[in-house]
Amino acid sequence: MKKILLAIVLVVLFAGPLVLLLLSSETALRLETPVRVIGVKTAVQVQVSNPHGIRRMAVWLEQGGVRYSMYESAEPAARFWFWRKKEPPRQVSFVAGKSRAAALRDGKARLVMEAQGNDFRARTASLAVDVDVNTRPPALSVDGAQHYINQGGAELVVFTPSGYWTEAGVRVGKYAFRSYPMPGSTTERFSLFGFPWDVPADAVPVVYARNPAGAEARARFWFKVFPKKFRSRELELSDAFLQKVTDEMDPSGDGDLLARFLRINGDLRRKNNQDLADLRLKSEEKVLWSGPFLQLGNSKVESQFADSRTYVYKGKVVDHQTHLGFDLAVTQHVPVVAANDGRVVHAGNLGIYGNCIVVDHGYALQSIYAHLSAIDVQPGDAVKKGQPMGKSGATGLAGGDHLHFSMQLDGAPVNPVEWWDEHWIQDHVLSKLK
Repeated sequence: MKKILLAIVLVVLFAGPLVLLLLSSETALRLETPVRVIGVKTAVQVQVSNPHGIRRMAVWLEQGGVRYSMYESAEPAARFWFWRKKEPPRQVSFVAGKSRAAALRDGKARLVMEAQGNDFRARTASLAVDVDVNTRPPALSVDGAQHYINQGGAELVVFTPSGYWTEAGVRVGKYAFRSYPMPGSTTERFSLFGFPWDVPADAVPVVYARNPAGAEARARFWFKVFPKKFRSRELELSDAFLQKVTDEMDPSGDGDLLARFLRINGDLRRKNNQDLADLRLKSEEKVLWSGPFLQLGNSKVESQFADSRTYVYKGKVVDHQTHLGFDLAVTQHVPVVAANDGRVVHAGNLGIYGNCIVVDHGYALQSIYAHLSAIDVQPGDAVKKGQPMGKSGATGLAGGDHLHFSMQLDGAPVNPVEWWDEHWIQDHVLSKLK
């Protein structure tokens, strides 16, 4: 009997720890986004994982033989009941930089992260990356030209950033517009930017340049904005129109006709507008167009850019939306041609816009052709000014046959009228490009 008890004790003494060791897991660390530069306050996000949890985590910067603490956390040890835990990977966010250690100097450093598993083995994982500490913002020099800007329109500014920067452009209200190298120059850049319809007329456009650490320089330039009062219209909704729209875009939706229409006119409109804006990322960094853009020939303007629309159903106001293009009508199924040279980046159905074509003209300038009854091009096709691409129609959120024509600049809708005007293009764009 004593021998049996002794055997049990030996098993418990030796096998128990072995089982606990076998149940322990590896700890892993991974940076969510690469970190190459640390500034005054640089956000860092790390994914740390161990099914049994993390007992301790520490992050520090090493520079000149000195360790500067950036982040630290600790949990109570769980040596014996850890196996009951099943924790998913978690995100740890913290700020690193000079705000956490005033003695940090601009120059080389190493960011070190260490995490210890909260299990019997308590194994530690570490990750180290070489970084540059850079707390100085870039510098900016902006052109001395006079910039006359129409509210809802576009303009071009030339500037020279210096120092260490990775992003530069123009901000107007909530909108940001990219910049590109000035043709023929190794230092200058230009930004073709919009002053969108929904930005207050007293907003100030600002050129900016920033480095990956978040240090940013801003500069103003001479400008004058011409405010514009956009039209307001009432649109009476009929049951026949609601039925047509919902049958096409929400055939299996819930709710009555009006509720389904309002979802289309609101939620789907916002999604489709974002889809259009995202096409800016498919733009080529060169001028593809030449001369003024074409308006649909012999067309009657039925709606203008930035018309404010009030929707009325059975005598009651039910919705408000803004129309961000021109509705141009001629006859049914009239040929729709490319407004200028470019490359097709979208050709297909796009919700409220029905059958839709988007043509890229370079440097994030794009034209949009919607409600088509037929499409005769496909993404990737190069098109020439005046080339037929399809036919007008009434697909999507259209009450009759017409072409919805609009233009966007880096994803922001701008007034096409300026781009139909050869003199405006020369004065505001071409004269400033070398």
